[in-house]
Amino acid sequence: MAATWGCRSILMFALLLSMMVSSTTAFGLRKRDDSPQNVTYDGRSLFINGRRELLFSGSIHYPRSTPDMWPDLLDKARHGGLNTIQTYVFWNLHEPEKGKFNFEGNADLIKFIKLIQERGMYLILRLGPFIQAEWNHGGLPYWLRDVPGIYFRSNNEPFKLHMKEYVMRIVQMMKDNKFFASQGGPIILAQIENEYNQIQLAYDERGIEYVNWAAQMAVETNIGVPWIMCKQKEAPDPVINSCNGRHCGDTFLGPNKPYKPRVWTENWTVQYRVYGDPVSRRSAEDIGLSMARFFSKDGSVANYYMYHGGTNFGRNAAAFKVTGYYDAAPLDEYGMTKEPKWGHLRDVHRAINLCKKALIYGTSTTQKLNEFHEIRVYEKPGTPICAAFLFNNHSTEAVTINFRGKNFYVPGHSISIIPDCKNEVLNTDNIIAQHNYRTFTRSQLANNHEWEVFSEPIPTTAEVVPGNMTAPPELFTFLKDTTDYAWYTVSFDFDPEDLLKNGTLPNLHIFSFGHGLLAFVNGEYVGSGHGTSERAQFKMLIKGINLKAGKNEISIMAYVTGLHDSGAYMEHRFAGPAEVRIDGLETKMGHIELAKRRFKWGARAGLEGEKKEIYTEKGSKKVSWEKVGEKGRVGPALSWYKTRFTTPEGREPVAIRMTGMKKGMMWVNGNGLGRHWVDYKVRGTDEPSQDVFHIPRSFLNPRDNLLVIFEEEPSNPENIQIELVSRDTVCSYVHDFFAPAVQSWNDKPGDQEGELQTSEPLSKPHASVKCPNKKKIISVDFASFGNPSGDCGSFQLGNCTFDAALTRDVVEKACLGKESCKLPVDPELFGAAPRACSALPFKTIAIQVKCSY
Repeated sequence: MAATWGCRSILMFALLLSMMVSSTTAFGLRKRDDSPQNVTYDGRSLFINGRRELLFSGSIHYPRSTPDMWPDLLDKARHGGLNTIQTYVFWNLHEPEKGKFNFEGNADLIKFIKLIQERGMYLILRLGPFIQAEWNHGGLPYWLRDVPGIYFRSNNEPFKLHMKEYVMRIVQMMKDNKFFASQGGPIILAQIENEYNQIQLAYDERGIEYVNWAAQMAVETNIGVPWIMCKQKEAPDPVINSCNGRHCGDTFLGPNKPYKPRVWTENWTVQYRVYGDPVSRRSAEDIGLSMARFFSKDGSVANYYMYHGGTNFGRNAAAFKVTGYYDAAPLDEYGMTKEPKWGHLRDVHRAINLCKKALIYGTSTTQKLNEFHEIRVYEKPGTPICAAFLFNNHSTEAVTINFRGKNFYVPGHSISIIPDCKNEVLNTDNIIAQHNYRTFTRSQLANNHEWEVFSEPIPTTAEVVPGNMTAPPELFTFLKDTTDYAWYTVSFDFDPEDLLKNGTLPNLHIFSFGHGLLAFVNGEYVGSGHGTSERAQFKMLIKGINLKAGKNEISIMAYVTGLHDSGAYMEHRFAGPAEVRIDGLETKMGHIELAKRRFKWGARAGLEGEKKEIYTEKGSKKVSWEKVGEKGRVGPALSWYKTRFTTPEGREPVAIRMTGMKKGMMWVNGNGLGRHWVDYKVRGTDEPSQDVFHIPRSFLNPRDNLLVIFEEEPSNPENIQIELVSRDTVCSYVHDFFAPAVQSWNDKPGDQEGELQTSEPLSKPHASVKCPNKKKIISVDFASFGNPSGDCGSFQLGNCTFDAALTRDVVEKACLGKESCKLPVDPELFGAAPRACSALPFKTIAIQVKCSY
C-alpha cells in the first residue's frame, strides 16, 4: 500500500480491529458466552454486541429429522462453516387441536434450540405462522378453517386473533428460556409471515393492512432482536425485507430502506419435488458462486434452504409433495455429507471469511470490464486491508483478468476470491473438496420377512352411516386433517332390462376435485384415478362394470395427499368426488346421475386399521391377520401388510426399498415413515418419483421390529427390502492449475493484519480424501494422473495416463489403512509423461477409495 505506517499506528489499528471484530475460529464462529447481546443493524450488516457480523446460515427443520440426529446435523453444519441455523416453527405440529399443545419428540423446539446454543451458533427463528415449506397446510392448523368468518392471511379479525395468540405463546416460550440474544440466547433474527408478496394483490387493501398489522404486532413483542419479512418488498419499518431465490446477489432489488442490511433468507440448494418431478440438482459450483456474489455485493446474512432437508414423516408432506425433502442438500436426507457440495461450500465460507475485515470495514469499488467481466474491490484506505472478487459471468468461456499487475485465470460462470488483493485462495468453479457416492446395500440381518395381510372391509351404505346425504360431502371438511381417507357409498336399484341390447356393459364415470380415489362396485375393486400437483381435479372412466339385478352398491375410497401449502384463500380449497354417473343404459336419459338428490349417500372418515392403530404392537393384535398367499400373488386393494425384522447390523443409516408396492403409508414400531407412491413415475420415464425411504435408527428397537404397510392398490410385498445407506466411496478430482486448498491460508497476525500467510509451504494443489465416521481406507479402486474423466463411482482413463501401476502404488502407500490422506498434484510423483500428454493445457488426478471400519 502507498501509505507508510509506524509501529505505534499499526498496533493501535490492530487493537481497534480486535475490539470491533469478534474472535473467530477457522470458520468465523464466535466463542460466545450467555450474556445479553444487543442486536441492531445498519445498511451494511447486523451488529451483535456492537460488532459487525457476516452470517452463514443453513436451514435445518427439527421435525424433519429425529432428536437423536440433531447433534450430528448441527455439528456437521458448524464444521461446514456455518455460524447460524435457521428453522421455521410449525404451528399445526405444536397445536394440532385448539388449546392442545405438543412439544415432545421431534416437536421439542426447546431442546433443538438448546443444542444450537451449546454449539455457540446463532439462530434465525421463522415464526410464520404461515410457513409454506412444502409442509401440510403451510403449517396452519386445520381447526382454523372451522372458525366462523375466517379468511387466512388477511385483515380479518378471527385470523388475526388466533395468529397473535400463537405468536405470543411462542415468543413467551422463547423469553421464558432466555433464547433471544437480548437475553443471552442464540436468536438474533425473527421472521413474521412468509413470502406474502406472492398473494398480497389477491386481498387488495386488506392485504396491505394485514402486512402492516403483522409487522406492528411482531415489533410490539419487544424481543430485543430485529424482525424480517422474506420476499416482502415493502416490509414496514423497522422490519427488514429479505430475498429468496438462487442468485440474490443479482436478482434482489435490495433493502427497501438504505439503513437496512442485505439479507438472503433462502438460497435454494436444490428444488423441492412433487410426484412426477425428476430428481432435482444444483451444482456445488453454482451455489458457491451465488454466495460469493452475494457477499461481494454488500451481503450480510445468507441462508441455505435447505442445508438438511430430511423427511416428511407421517402425514406432514403437503399435497402431492414427495416424502423425502431436499435430499440433494449439503446434508442429505439421512444426514450424511453430500460431497462435493458440503465441502466446497465449507471452502467458500472460509474464503469469504478471509475477506471479512475488508468486506465489513472497506469501501467498495466496481470496475465493469465488459458485458461479462467485473472486478469488485473492498479496501480500507491507508491500511493493508483489501479484498477482491473477479467475476466471469460468461456461461462457458474462461478469461484471464489482469488485476494489479497479476494475471488470474477465471473459468466461465465463476468468481475468484482474493482476500489480500494479491493471492487467489479459491475460485468457485474449482473444487478441491472431495467427492463421494451414496450406496444402498441389502441388510444381512433384516430381510427374513414373513408377511401377513389384513384387508379393509368394503362397506355398504348401511354399514357406513345411514344413507341420508343427498351428495358426497366435501373431502377436506369431512376429514378435518385427521386422516387421508374417507369412504363414500351410494346404492341404487338396477333392472337388467336397462342393459343395452347389444350386450355392452355399462360404464362408471367419476369426476373429483382431488386428490385421488379407488372405486368398488358391489365390493369388487374396479379401478382408481388421481390428479396432479398442477391440476388436482380429474375424471375417470371405468368401462364394463358388472351390475346385478336389484340393489347395487358403489363404494368410493377417496383420499388426499396432504393439504395445500400455498396460495390465496387456502381456507376455501376443496376436494373429493362431485359427480358419479352410470352410463351406457337403455333408459330414457341413457345414464343414472348418482350424485343427485334422489340418491342417498353415506360417508365415513378413516380406515378400520387406522382407528385400531394396527401399525402398533398393541393395535396389531386387534385384527385377524392371514399369511400372504403363494409367491408372486397380488393381494387385494386396501390391504395392510405386516412383518417383523431384525434390527440391521452396524451403525449406518437404514432405508426401506418399496419394490413392488404402489401407494399408501409405512410404519416401523408405530412410527410413521411417511407416504409412499412408488407407481407415480417421473414424467417421461419408468422411474418412480421415490421408492426408497428413511427409517431413522431411533425408530428401531434393540433387536426385533414391527413393520406395517398400508397399500391402496393390489400389490405384493415380497420384494420389499431393508437396506443400509453409506457414502463410503470417496473420491478426489483435482486439476494442477487449482489454487492450494483455502484451509492452508490464514490472516497474518499483528502488524501484518490484512495480509495472508500459508499454514504450510504449499505451492501446488492437493488431492485429499477423508473417510466418514472414523472409518479407514481399505482399498484404492481408481487412481490416475493425466486426463481421467467421469464422476465419483464411474471414473475412466483418458488418452493421457501416467504410469498406472506407479500412480496406484503412490496412492496406496499414502492412503491405505488411514482415515485420510492427501497427495500433491505433482507429475514428478507419477513417472515420465506420455507423449499423448504434451498437448494438454493441464493435468488432473482422480482418486477413488473405499472406506470401512
